[in-house]
Amino acid sequence: VNDNPSQYRIMLSGTVKSPKISFDPILLMLTPVPLGMKTETTVNIIPQDYLRQSRIQVELPEFDHKDGDRICPFSVQFPNGQDIVVSSDGTNIQLICHIGFSSSRPVSYLENIFFIDEEEN
Repeated sequence: VNDNPSQYRIMLSGTVKSPKISFDPILLMLTPVPLGMKTETTVNIIPQDYLRQSRIQVELPEFDHKDGDRICPFSVQFPNGQDIVVSSDGTNIQLICHIGFSSSRPVSYLENIFFIDEEEN
């Protein structure tokens, strides 16, 4: 620096944080309803450590009915969009997700709904 031939050593250290999402509530139990009626609840998706915008995709489970038909009684809606946004202070803004269930046939089962970001996390 300033034409001084001395050598300078700079040591840098850091921590890598992987982006993740959490849910509130962490477990979803929908109330039984009559056939053809819809039951719905709201889930808050809380993204953490995303450094850039990402979009959430959803994989809904399908169910093989006794008569051989394959049905997907679940529905998902994001009223404010599916994008994980980084605010001006570097935090991520939570997403609201409405999860619904409706079936014209009697079904009862336990399944996972997968929420996946653009990096397939």
